Amino acid sequence: MTDLATLLEVGGPVAALGGGAAYARARHPGVYWSTVGLPVSTVRLLSSYGSVMEACGLTVAPSRLRVLAVKATTRREVRPVPPRRGIIRPTTTGLRVRLRLAPGQEPADVAASAERLRHAWGVHAVYVTTIKPGVVELRLVGFDVLRRVRMPRKLRPDILRVPVALREDATPFVRDYRTVPHQLTLGATLSGKSMYLRHLVAGLARQPVALVGIDCKRGVELAPFAPRLSALATDPEQAAELLPVLIREMEDRYDLIKARQGIAPSTPDEEITSDIWGLPEHERPVPVVLFVDEVAELFLVATKKDEERRDEMVTQLIRLAQLGRAAGIYLEVCGQRFGAELGKGATMLRAQLTGRVCHRVNDEASAKMALGDIAPEAVAAACAIAPERPGLAVAGDTSGGWSRIRTPYLSLGDAAETCRESAHLVPDLPALKRFRPDVPVRPPVETPGSVVRPRPVTD
Repeated sequence: MTDLATLLEVGGPVAALGGGAAYARARHPGVYWSTVGLPVSTVRLLSSYGSVMEACGLTVAPSRLRVLAVKATTRREVRPVPPRRGIIRPTTTGLRVRLRLAPGQEPADVAASAERLRHAWGVHAVYVTTIKPGVVELRLVGFDVLRRVRMPRKLRPDILRVPVALREDATPFVRDYRTVPHQLTLGATLSGKSMYLRHLVAGLARQPVALVGIDCKRGVELAPFAPRLSALATDPEQAAELLPVLIREMEDRYDLIKARQGIAPSTPDEEITSDIWGLPEHERPVPVVLFVDEVAELFLVATKKDEERRDEMVTQLIRLAQLGRAAGIYLEVCGQRFGAELGKGATMLRAQLTGRVCHRVNDEASAKMALGDIAPEAVAAACAIAPERPGLAVAGDTSGGWSRIRTPYLSLGDAAETCRESAHLVPDLPALKRFRPDVPVRPPVETPGSVVRPRPVTD
């Protein structure tokens, strides 16, 4: 009886702790990492750092001075030298540690061993980033951060910078229009492309920018954001009228820039500009972001007249993509497919779209349309996206780099409410007033009368 009581006293808490840890690991991986995974992985890294580096081939022969010093002071064996390790910095999702490479090593050597380091230290993934010549940072991710996306709380707000997703290395993916002015976003039905668009609109709605939409699906995607939109076209006919207005707005802004350049010779060089961001703040026109949803609808034609209109619209989109950045006009083009089969000008327009985001697609050819010309190795990653993970995508740009990202959930109602609350930020652009969408008036909420009978204060 005494043995049974002892077993219950000892085994009960142990079983409860083990069960709680297993539950936390499955349901709340962040809590499990902070309480169990972080200490265990830190101990593994500290205790096995030298042997793991040697097993991965990341050590070099010691210098002659080191060999002489070791032989003169001790009798122990002279071992190869691993990269010098910095301070281990824990995070809510993993660990970060900087390594100073030994002479003769390069960051590619460490990156090639990332999978071995992951298994040796028992973490979900290891990513290598070059900090400066001779110094790399290892970012150890303790769990799959894309399974349940939680955006970092501390994000520096800035104009035309919108954090829309989380990368697989637990860093935020920020859509920066100043750095990547135009972007192509592809994805099949129910792939999460609309969720990505919601985050962009909701993030830009709080900023002093003009939002213009072309949604040829009768506005079902962009119409809920009408209170914050400066213009909205819901069919190709309206788009054919809106695009020339944007072209004229771009040309007027170029005239403003040229007028600023024609200044006196005594003006300092820093006041001479080639885009709107060099203009004084009181003269600077408001930036414009153009969202084009289902771009293929602009290319599809049924008659000869439609073909002429299509060619004109494509030419105008290409002009906006080529010249719009300096005028503060940025493109966000979305669709399910975007290739040469759409018609004349499609490939030329795609070449002007620097950023690429590819959600789950129905065939490999669609992934190649988005990523094949900038990061061919990312095509396989885009084709491997499962339907059970909506919002998962592969993001790349013309630099050749790419990464997996996932957009957190944002309901349509919350995004529309953000646009309603930010309706006062709609800038005054006279050229776009006739394209301003009608905003339905919300009926007032009737509060039920009090059911408590009033009582007199005094008799």
